[in-house]
Amino acid sequence: MSMLEIKDLQVYYGVIQAIKGISFHVDQGEVIALIGSNGAGKTTTLQTITGMLQPKAGQILFEGKDITKVPGHEIVAMGMAHVPEGRRVFAELSVLENLRLGAYTRKDKNEVEETLQRIYKSFPRLEERKNQPAGTLSGGEQQMLAMGRALMSKPRIVLMDEPSMGLSPILVQEIFRIIEDISASGTTVLLVEQNANKALSIADRAYVLETGNIVLEGKASDLLSDESIKKAYLGE
Repeated sequence: MSMLEIKDLQVYYGVIQAIKGISFHVDQGEVIALIGSNGAGKTTTLQTITGMLQPKAGQILFEGKDITKVPGHEIVAMGMAHVPEGRRVFAELSVLENLRLGAYTRKDKNEVEETLQRIYKSFPRLEERKNQPAGTLSGGEQQMLAMGRALMSKPRIVLMDEPSMGLSPILVQEIFRIIEDISASGTTVLLVEQNANKALSIADRAYVLETGNIVLEGKASDLLSDESIKKAYLGE
């Protein structure tokens, strides 16, 4: 059984159909890349999976349970976290307060404290800046905070939307190293990423989305050497 299964998903904005009946799956322990150009429907897909948008038709199954109509906060409690595009940190709250908000569905304070220490180990800069307002962090640090905040809910799967957007090449390398660490720790990852080259280099499998349709799928290593993918997304 797949950890996450999307069946014939259709999403509309008013009369405009953004997602046109896509189906895909994510197995436990995988890193899955969802790539495509701007406006392909990648962000809409993630927002629908995590309950921020309601689909017109189709089904979303998480660990065998139908979560298609489950509200977002309940989906988090079930073990799914979302790192949104644009980081969306709470600028006036401290780094520590942002992180603690990520654990709002968890009741055991000792376990939350243990998770916090693990986050600090993975993101030392967040511990150094834990009392700073999140809005004073650099773009890369805010991305780390958004990722750390998502991991505070102790998810079994994390959905990441454009984590490298707007970052310098050195920080892009660091963010992808962290994603690999998250995967190595046993957390499943569904990654939406404009940097198709980097995404495919760390993913197990990938799906290519174009204007609301999945047009290609396969092993990430195969797609990385596919001529049509190279032309369209890898700038070769």
